[in-house]
Amino acid sequence: MENLRPDAPVAEAKQTAIVVAGTGGRYRWVAVTALLLAMGTILRLVSPSLGGITPNWTIAMYCIAINLIRPSLKQAIGIGLVAGAIGAVTSKSAFPYGNFASEVVGAVICTVLVSLPVRTAIGRLDLRPAICGALSTFASGFTFVTLLKFVLALPLNVYLYAMLPVVLAVAAVNTVITQMLYFPARRIFAERGNAE
Repeated sequence: MENLRPDAPVAEAKQTAIVVAGTGGRYRWVAVTALLLAMGTILRLVSPSLGGITPNWTIAMYCIAINLIRPSLKQAIGIGLVAGAIGAVTSKSAFPYGNFASEVVGAVICTVLVSLPVRTAIGRLDLRPAICGALSTFASGFTFVTLLKFVLALPLNVYLYAMLPVVLAVAAVNTVITQMLYFPARRIFAERGNAE
């Protein structure tokens, strides 16, 4: 048996750290979408109304997420249902459950637009986020106010001259918001391996 003394030299083991860069993973679309929808929910709760118009941050954020992750239609329906649940909880509407249908329509429209093989750039500026923001917001809003009109039996004049103009105004605001926020979001998620 070997006699070990406290002052005897001990062989030092060399340790090497291996760093492996993340590639996003199979469910990265869930993480990206959840983060953006959470941001949209907070912004929706704190944004003031300007002239009766409030941006629909939820739609803007899921449009950004869909542009980043390019989901399947099945995933888009899931994104729409989650956005609808957020809308139902945070809505001040008389018919909050209409958000489930309207947000699914918006998310599916956005996914279809993202998948179209059409050039949407002017020079180096890609306008696909703005187009998606505009048309998805309009489709979602149109679906919501049409459901609201029939569920609450609202007069046609209210629908045509009060509700639809608000949908168009929110779509215009969301066009700008989606375009402006897409590129910073893309830069953040691309650096972390979560986008394109």
